[in-house]
Amino acid sequence: MAAYKGKRYQESGQCYEQSFRQPGVQPAAGDFYNAACSWALAGESAKAFQNLNRAIKAGWDNAEHLKTDSDLDSLHADKRWAPMLNKLQAAAARAEAKLNQPLKRELTSILESDQSLRRQIAPTQQKYGPKSPQMDSLWKQMQRADARNLPRVTDIIDQYGWPGKRLVGRSGSLAAFFVIQHSNLATMQKYLPLMRVAAAKGELEKQNLVLLEDRVLTSQDKPQLYGSQYRYNASTGKPEFFPIADEAHVDERRASMGLEPLADYAKNFGLDYHPAAKQP
Repeated sequence: MAAYKGKRYQESGQCYEQSFRQPGVQPAAGDFYNAACSWALAGESAKAFQNLNRAIKAGWDNAEHLKTDSDLDSLHADKRWAPMLNKLQAAAARAEAKLNQPLKRELTSILESDQSLRRQIAPTQQKYGPKSPQMDSLWKQMQRADARNLPRVTDIIDQYGWPGKRLVGRSGSLAAFFVIQHSNLATMQKYLPLMRVAAAKGELEKQNLVLLEDRVLTSQDKPQLYGSQYRYNASTGKPEFFPIADEAHVDERRASMGLEPLADYAKNFGLDYHPAAKQP
């Protein structure tokens, strides 16, 4: 991903291929999809299509994203594009038919109510300031939405177990994750073991589990495991990571969850991070 973000697409594609050949590695559908994007941008259409087919076989089902992803624009005129897209849409239709549609629709609605307000945070802060009446109103709206969503989501989990991808699709599972993540510490702790099992089975994205693992730890003033949580230093006003356990090996833990090195992640938030040195 670092090579991809640096527009070194050939290098990125090669790194993906090397990683796929490592013993014991089990690439997710998204890994194959990202490899395809790198190869398409590198002008390697055969390798791009190979990885798109791998992604579909591994469960990639987001046809709309694929059709609009500019990374893949160079493939649209290729004679292999239409058959591949038809294959994806057929696989997605088969998977969709197996979902609990009423429950998926309900959770998708909950997802929108959770995220629509949070999408307003950055523009509202930028326009009015973090301590403005407008921000205070927005926080209160989020609290009311969270208070409505949490009882329903916990009822769903208690009835069905974790609402994973095979039950409610990717968006439904994501809705449940966000609502639990935005709840209180006791609720997060209650459902964290269930979410660990779901992630191990591929029913919840590992990257989502990482966020909850670290949030539970930092909420207890304990060092986080993966470095996903940061705060603003009261003295400098600059962002910094919450303390990290065994920081010298954080990238190894992150890699096991399909995450990029912490230094690359830090750049997304403007953090000036330098990895801790490993002990000899």
